Formats: sequence, C-alpha cells, structure tokens
Amino acid sequence: MRRFRLPLRSAARGFRPHAPRGLRVRLVVAFLLAAAFGALLTAGLTFHRARAAILDRAEETAVADLRTQLDSLAPDLTLPPTAEDLRGLTRQLDQAGGARAWHASASYRGGEPVTASPGTPPVPAELRRAVQDSGRAVHQRTEHDGRPWLALGMPVAYTDDSGGTDADTDTGTDADAYADTGTSADAGSLSGLTVYAAFPLDDDRADIDALVTAAEAGAVPALALALVPALFAARSVLRPVRRLRHGAERIAAGELDTRLDAPGRDELADLTRSFNTMAETLERDAAELRRLEAGARRFAADVAHELRTPLAAMAAVTEVLDEDAASGVLPADTEDAVRLISEEVRALARTVEDLMEVSRFDAKAAPVHREDVDLRTLVTKTLQLRGWTHDERVRADLPEPAPARVDPRRIDVVLGNLVANALHHGRPPVTVAVRVRGDRVRVTVTDRGPGIPDEALPYVFDRFYKADAARPRSGGSGLGLAIAQENAALNDGTLTAANHPDGGAVFTLTLPSAASSPGTT
Repeated sequence: MRRFRLPLRSAARGFRPHAPRGLRVRLVVAFLLAAAFGALLTAGLTFHRARAAILDRAEETAVADLRTQLDSLAPDLTLPPTAEDLRGLTRQLDQAGGARAWHASASYRGGEPVTASPGTPPVPAELRRAVQDSGRAVHQRTEHDGRPWLALGMPVAYTDDSGGTDADTDTGTDADAYADTGTSADAGSLSGLTVYAAFPLDDDRADIDALVTAAEAGAVPALALALVPALFAARSVLRPVRRLRHGAERIAAGELDTRLDAPGRDELADLTRSFNTMAETLERDAAELRRLEAGARRFAADVAHELRTPLAAMAAVTEVLDEDAASGVLPADTEDAVRLISEEVRALARTVEDLMEVSRFDAKAAPVHREDVDLRTLVTKTLQLRGWTHDERVRADLPEPAPARVDPRRIDVVLGNLVANALHHGRPPVTVAVRVRGDRVRVTVTDRGPGIPDEALPYVFDRFYKADAARPRSGGSGLGLAIAQENAALNDGTLTAANHPDGGAVFTLTLPSAASSPGTT
C-alpha cells in the first residue's frame, strides 16, 4: 500500500474544492444559504414546538383518561388491598384503556408494583420516587424495546363515608377514593395506593416523523423557489456593476467623455456618481495635458524652424572662418575662439535638426522608404561613413546574411547613434553583431564600459534624459536615443537597452526579416 500514497495525495490536491467565482454566483449562493438557514431555523423551531405540543397533548390526555378510570374503579377497591385485588384493578384498567392499549400496574404503600399483563414494562425507579416524594401524578418518557413509551404514576386519595379526613386502613373498611392529579392534599388523605400506567407513543412518533418528512420534502422546493428572487436580486445588484465595468473599459480605451446614469439613492448610485466625477476630472485634465503638449511640440517645431535660416548663415560664416584659421592668418587667440564658435554652431545645428526630426515624429509625418537590404552591408556602410572601419575601438561581427526590408537611411541613423553613444559613454572595444533568429534579425551594440545605472535604464530613451545630472554638457542634444527608438518603430522593430552580465551596456535592435516585412511605404 505504501506505493499508492503519493498518487492519492496528488489526486486529493487535484480535487480540492474552490470557492465559487463571479459576483453573480457568490450573490446567488449567499442568498440561497441565507434562505436555507432561515428555512432550517424556522423548520427547527416549528418542529420543536409541534413535537412539544404533540407530546404534551398525549401526556395530558393520558393523565385525564387514567384519572377518569381510577375515579370509576378505585372506590370499589377494599383497603388494604391484597395482591389479587391489585391485579384485578390493573386488569380492569388494561381493559378500559381501549385504543391507547396501556399496561397498568399498582402498588400499595411502596410495595412492588403488581400487574395483570406479562408484557408490562417495568416501572422506572425515578418515577416511583417522584410519585412518593411529590404525592401527585407524575409522568416520564422512557425507551422500551427500542420504542418510545410514556409512563404515568398517580397516587390515590380517599375519604370515609362520614366525611372525615382520616380512615382506618387497617380494619378493611370501605372508603370513597379518588385519583390525585396534582391538587393540594395533605399526607393523611393519601390511601397509599399508587397506580402506574405505560403505553407506547408509536402514533405520536409517527406524527413527529411525518412532520420531519414534510419539512424535508418542502426544503428542496423552497430552495428552488428561493433561487428566483436570488437571481432577480443578483441581477439588480450586478446591473450597475456591469455598467461601471463597461464605462471603465470605455475610459481605458480613451473615451473620456463616458458618463453613466445614476438613478436611485443607494451605495451603487453613489459609486456611479463618483465614477462620473472621476471621468469628468480625467477628461478635463487630459484635455489640458493635450493642449500643453501640443503647445510644447508646436513651440519646439517653430523654434527649430525659425533657427534653421540663421544657423545656415552662421554655418556658412564659420566655414569661412575655419578656412582662415586653418591657413594661419589669424592670431592664436582668435583662431581658438573661431574653432570654439564653429563647434558650438555645428552642435546647435545638429540639435535643431534633431528637433525637426522629433516634430515630424510627433506629427506622424516622418516618411519611410523601405528597401531589401542585407544588414551586414548596411552595418559596414555605417561604419565606413563615420570612419570607424579601421578604428580599433569598433569591431563588426557579421557571420551570416541578414536580409531585411527596412529604410536604410533611418537604420543608418539608429546604428550611428548607438555606436557613437557607446564610444562616448562606454569603453572600447565596441562590438556590432548581427544575428538571424527565426523571422527576426537582431543587431546588438555592446561596449565594455561601466554599463547603465539600474535607476536610469527605464528612462534612457526619454527625450533630453541624461543619466549623469552633474554633467549636463555631454556633447549631445539628449535626443539621439529617442530618435533611434522612433526610427526602429517606424521600421516595425524594437530597440531595447540592458546591461551585460560581464559589464557594459547592450543595445539590441530587433527588425523583421525580409520574408515577414511589410511592403514599401
């Protein structure tokens, strides 16, 4: 048996019960549980009261019948009675029991009860003591042969013919006797005769069982009927919740003008009104943000556009000055100033061009001209154009053909930005590797520098973001990586940044291969 423990334990885990899912199911289950609890509580209380009423009625009727029979038979009894007299009395009581079919016994002055029926259950000792101590009728429910029985004990009092309160029970005189059922009587009025009767409660038990059966039979229809209001209640609760969900989905989709009707004064109506207030605030704030963003973009585009003409003139002047500085006709101080101005003018011109490119991205006006190219050739041309082919700081790892359908100019901008960024912020050698992975082509640019700080990784592609705030002048505009990511997206690719486990930053450009690329735009 040992080898079966693990599968059985696994099966037990597989059949572990789960709580019902869904608000509708939970509401219906809760409603049904509440209805079932209420029905069970009501049925229990009703059963208890009905059972008590049935048994009380049986006890009261039995006591009344026994008292009636004793009032009729006891006066004919000679006191003190013999055993045969007691047996005769009990025989008459058994015959007078009729449909109740009780079994009577009698005792005199605490003697053993005498009965005329051999099937009479023994009188409980507790009942005998209770009758002797109280001097009045006592009843007790017992079990006999697996059946419920009701046992009665009733003392008999007597008076003499002269109306005295005492009788000489030793002379054998006749006396008027009566059954005492609990009325006040002193000890002198008791004759010493006690009659016991026991009868089965089968009919009463059948009535109680019928009550239980009726309650069980009515439980399932009651729960079935409770399901209908439960569904209606769940529907009334879930309808506004469903409207709130649809409203939240519409807001998440960008429909900030979504508003919901909020009838009623309950908590769900208050929640709906709060939702409408939230949506109104979001719409107002989003409109303000769009207005500010559009103004900022328009301002950047206007500034870049207005600066292009004066910068072109300044660039022409600096070219002339650069020629004079190179010819040596200028004093040394003037030559240094001219070279500084030329560098700053060129940097400003690059920044303006980057701003113009960003404005085209924002306006969705950046053109894309795709061609079928081998990325190995494109990487080689990028390195050649920038003088990195024979630079020991840059290495190319191009082991296999990598066909792709991309805009060569934009991919050249991406690769140039990545390599220049690696040379400026990292440490050589910088490796440019091209690999084909299924329907994707990956170009990785890796350096051996300190890498990118973890807190800066999520923001490296943000515009004007610089990881080292203490050195804002880095020689770039802060737009190079942002433009590179936009160009990658225009070619249906992605650009990500990470740190190599052995040190250094790794930028990965992923593009669709030629077989999976869209047509020319």
